[in-house]
Amino acid sequence: MQKKGKQIYARFIIKQMITTAYLNIPSRKPTMARNEQLIRQLKLLQILEASRYGMKLEELREELTADLGLTKLSDRTVRRDLQALQMAGIHVDTEEVQRGTVWKLSQDLKDRPTVSPSLTELLALAMVRELALPLNGTPYWQGLEALWNRLRETIPESVWKHFDRRRQMFTVRGTPVKSYVKQEGIMATLNRAILQNRIVEIDYQSRTQDSFKTRKIKPYAIVFFKGSLYVLAADCQDPPDAEVRHFKLDRFHKATTLDDYFKPPEDFDPEEHFSDSIGIFKSGEAQEFRIRLHQEVVLWVGETPWHPKQRIEQNEDGDAILIIPSAYEEEIIPQVLALNVKAEILAPQACRERMAQLLQHLAKSYTE
Repeated sequence: MQKKGKQIYARFIIKQMITTAYLNIPSRKPTMARNEQLIRQLKLLQILEASRYGMKLEELREELTADLGLTKLSDRTVRRDLQALQMAGIHVDTEEVQRGTVWKLSQDLKDRPTVSPSLTELLALAMVRELALPLNGTPYWQGLEALWNRLRETIPESVWKHFDRRRQMFTVRGTPVKSYVKQEGIMATLNRAILQNRIVEIDYQSRTQDSFKTRKIKPYAIVFFKGSLYVLAADCQDPPDAEVRHFKLDRFHKATTLDDYFKPPEDFDPEEHFSDSIGIFKSGEAQEFRIRLHQEVVLWVGETPWHPKQRIEQNEDGDAILIIPSAYEEEIIPQVLALNVKAEILAPQACRERMAQLLQHLAKSYTE
């Protein structure tokens, strides 16, 4: 990958991360796997950088299809990718020449002089870089690091020292200390399989198994959640109407792309898939939960929402009822346990009974 391509695309990745992952602002409804779009758009940038006189839309489509090993790709999809790059602030322009309309990377962008970022911009980029640290070993981290190193080389030492002093005014906590460097090859295989709609054979160890199991999956998309990457995929052994599974990338031992292809569901939308979920968990039917909150934690739960659609109904005694319209039991129970005796599940009754059994088991474990 060309260095400049990484640097340019890193700005696009940062904008995506800030918009969707960290500020939790809903993005436009995706029409395909978001990871698939990112791979295509990065490849588009590389092709345009190498083109001196620009390329027609059909030429870009043909080169993308060949480079990425795709079976088909429409002109409309390529045009949408080019427009997405433009919306991200990358200067991709059209020009009328003798052979027709060509797309070009702006010469101003190719020959742009050294950028001198402001102190505020440096601080913002430093924060995003720390938040993205768990992505180490992925193409997204590589692009971000290329941009960071480029800025470091162009900033005078006196300015950098001043930045270091200001940098100590804030710190990022809660980011897992991990890296995907060891899974870099697996990540590349999965990216390619998602883009090409190919079945992947994996050696995967679930949290309940002592050793890995070989299985075949149909990967749809990759999700970044709380410092970890998850692969949304269908297991080839499951019936067609089975729920999409979530495979944690950390538990992959091996991934091999097969010569077998699959047709992804046309209506699959990662955002919609998690619409009822607090986090990455999704199993069974979503339910409405009612949880009594002690007055000491009401403000905290309001400041740190569990669910985007939650409501808090205040009682006269200072306590409150937290109402979560749709979520899953497995993700509600840990949240309630974290508040100790300051929270109590009122409904549904089955979840309340399960919590009682869990507390009895815990009490027995600590008294024996």
